[in-house]
Amino acid sequence: MTSAVPPEVARRRIRRRVALLVILVGIVAGVFRPRSQSDSAGSAPAPDAPAARPARVVPDSVRIKVEVINATASRGLGRLATAWLRDKGFDVVGTGTAPEAQRRDSTLVLDRSGHPAWAALAAEAMGGARVESRPDSLRYLDVTVLIGRNWRPPPQALYP
Repeated sequence: MTSAVPPEVARRRIRRRVALLVILVGIVAGVFRPRSQSDSAGSAPAPDAPAARPARVVPDSVRIKVEVINATASRGLGRLATAWLRDKGFDVVGTGTAPEAQRRDSTLVLDRSGHPAWAALAAEAMGGARVESRPDSLRYLDVTVLIGRNWRPPPQALYP
């Protein structure tokens, strides 16, 4: 005994199979097609395109020696701040991590060498941090930057 399938049910099954085949062919063609230059014109920049560097704020004739201290629980924030300050023209000569008891919510820039204008440049580079004068003649530094939780790294890639 064979039951006959009504013609409209058979047509529906064929349409479904054809639609499924068209979708599968489209997916396979999209995955395996070669990419061209026009594909990336409206999307993200090419990996070999240089990223825009931040504007240098330190004059060429000046060397401002900076120490960066990560005063947060976020690992790597001091490293990002070091790269950011170097891109801005500061000479970061030392980095470190503050003890847990000295963690900070806000970024603080310390003037160590009696050059408040240099500390103000570093504060501006860090997005408007507070500046305090704490001279220390035993350090070979001009500025100490204590990174607080409020500092956010720049959104663009620092080093492509």
